[in-house]
Amino acid sequence: MKNFIVVILCLFVLTAQAQTYTPTKANLKARTSFQDNKFGMFIHWGAFSALGDGEWVMNNKEINKDDYKKLSKVFNPVDFDAAKWVSIAKNAGMKYIVLITRHHDGFSNWDTKQSDWKITNTHYKQDPLKLLAAECKKQGIKLGFYYSLLDWTRDDYPYETGRTGQKSGRTAKSNYDSYLKFMKGQLTELLTNYGDISCIWFDGHWDQTNPEGSKDRSSRINWKYDEIYSLIHKLQPACMIGNNHHLDPIPGEDFQMFEQDLPGQNSSGLSFQTASSLPIESCITMNDSWGFKINDRNYKTYNNIIQTLAGAAGRNSNLLLNVGPMPNGEIQVECRDTLALVGKWVKKYGASIYGTRGGPLGPQSWGVTTQDAKHVYVHLFKQRKESGLFIPGNIKANKVSVMGTKTNLPFSVRQNGVLIDTRGLSVTGPDTIISIDFQ
Repeated sequence: MKNFIVVILCLFVLTAQAQTYTPTKANLKARTSFQDNKFGMFIHWGAFSALGDGEWVMNNKEINKDDYKKLSKVFNPVDFDAAKWVSIAKNAGMKYIVLITRHHDGFSNWDTKQSDWKITNTHYKQDPLKLLAAECKKQGIKLGFYYSLLDWTRDDYPYETGRTGQKSGRTAKSNYDSYLKFMKGQLTELLTNYGDISCIWFDGHWDQTNPEGSKDRSSRINWKYDEIYSLIHKLQPACMIGNNHHLDPIPGEDFQMFEQDLPGQNSSGLSFQTASSLPIESCITMNDSWGFKINDRNYKTYNNIIQTLAGAAGRNSNLLLNVGPMPNGEIQVECRDTLALVGKWVKKYGASIYGTRGGPLGPQSWGVTTQDAKHVYVHLFKQRKESGLFIPGNIKANKVSVMGTKTNLPFSVRQNGVLIDTRGLSVTGPDTIISIDFQ
């Protein structure tokens, strides 16, 4: 009985520690900056790219870990150019980059001292994280790191209770204490050797839960997030933590993400959670794949991406738009060309996106609204049948115009909003934006 009481007290202490997280002033400032930046580039790239079948190829093709690790002799990104990657993102209007440092196959994209399964042991030999970090600093782009919590190659990861990686050939008994020590070592490297890191973007928690949509989504293992999260905030207090667990935020996290959907949508079957008061980010692919897939040509159109970016902002969310570079290190021309067009649009209309929050009118069938301290922006994705458009709120407007043109629209200020006369307004392009200027 005495031992039982001690165990209960220990669990209580651990729970209390996890729930007493108070973000620093630097962290709160980083959250505001994150929300203002609105648009980022996600990069899925690593040893899996060499097979041209997406980042889940090891699991999907049931490849034995010993066979899979032969990719260290194949993956050789001789055309990787950090300056080009960062320039593509910057010219597209993106303000930050989140790069895969270690995906579920366990391959580390930096010169880690914790494992030999890493990019510096390929023929490439270089550390792309150092190159990318230096270039991001040079071009004024923030850098964040994706890090997988699960591993399909390590014996110490608790694979016995995991939903994935069951065909990789592991037979030894796992040891989470050993695996936790390994992760802490790697996270310490990432947050010590590469300058200021804007976020750690975790993924893989769902490997130890029932599928999304299940009534019980509790984890089958204790990840000891109190230890992991406190380490990150100790090393870099401003660094934001997000976890793609497809659940409501856990204490210690600084932003919430939605995968392949905007908040309030669930076409992917992954987003049953509701949007929280934390900063929000929607991660979405440019085609149907995260990692390079040689036969995936289902690229999203320029119009679709613009409407997704505005749609995210109208839902008070950032957009983290993914590219999956080829194994040689180049970002595909299809992505480059579309992102260049996106950049031209953002250069002209970015004021309706950057620094805004969700507007006074929630998402509609025709579009969304955003707002800042001096404007409400109405994003029209398609033509409306109605002749008037009412925007609710205490809006003392002195001008209503079509952004990017010299066209002013008639309006009347009401007690509880603004009524805009949209007769004759033609919705063109991916997003026709009405700007309501305050007095």
